[in-house]
Amino acid sequence: MRRPSCASSLPHLWQCNFPSTGLPVLRFILHALIVIILTLLTQIGGLAYLITLVVARALRLRRFAANLALFLLLYAGATFVAHLTAPTFGRVPLSCFAGTADPLVIRSPIYCALNRNYVTRGLRDLAEALAAHMEKQFPGTVTVALDANFPFVNGFPLLPHLSHADGKKLDFAYYYKDADGAFLNGATRSPIGYFAFEEPAPGDELPCAGRHDWLTTRWDFDALQPLFPVYGIEEQRTAAAIAWLTTEGVARFGLQKIFIEPHLKNALGITDAHVRFQGCRAARHDDHIHIQIE
Repeated sequence: MRRPSCASSLPHLWQCNFPSTGLPVLRFILHALIVIILTLLTQIGGLAYLITLVVARALRLRRFAANLALFLLLYAGATFVAHLTAPTFGRVPLSCFAGTADPLVIRSPIYCALNRNYVTRGLRDLAEALAAHMEKQFPGTVTVALDANFPFVNGFPLLPHLSHADGKKLDFAYYYKDADGAFLNGATRSPIGYFAFEEPAPGDELPCAGRHDWLTTRWDFDALQPLFPVYGIEEQRTAAAIAWLTTEGVARFGLQKIFIEPHLKNALGITDAHVRFQGCRAARHDDHIHIQIE
């Protein structure tokens, strides 16, 4: 029986580049899963992977290392193109190359590598103004940004977030201090800024106590908590940032909501109505501050 041409279907592209005794259907499923995962993680990675398969066949690349290098090259190129073209679609990147004097930084290069650092121009201006205010009020203070949005398409999910899909949402890290009360500039308890929670004290407000929702992203990650350093929230800077957001942020930039956990809101003495609880199905917000504009 004649072997199908490499150009006849997607599975055969991989078969020609990576000989395998597996079934074509399984190879197709594998490729489809890779495309889906890369698309969900980076928005543009799935497309870069498909182009890699086509180019690898044309160049007759058979070694895994060569194909991986080709994918990384194409993905880097696609990321650069996204950086240039996203403003046409209403989104701009937060800078991934902050200098030592820049008051606004992104916590980890992984956010930029995964194209999760895009916001609308209005939200970028808000973030930069907040960081400038904090640096002016507390000289030398760095404000740390976390997840933002993908570069294209309103409604495209930025997992595991439920709402980062239109360029109008951005997460900030809390400001932290060490066990002796000394401010830790630019530091977070977690390497990526998430999942190191500030646990409520006895008697604190617990809006989700007793609930056992099966469809939720409110994960506690109890096994991870002992791995994180014993930092505490630096109350003075955190309260000042939220105070600016609920005044200047609202008046000048159309800030709509801030999400933090009720026990932190109470501990910081915050009463402004823009600061809200996100609900019991959304992720915990005692590891980061979520803001969104109109």
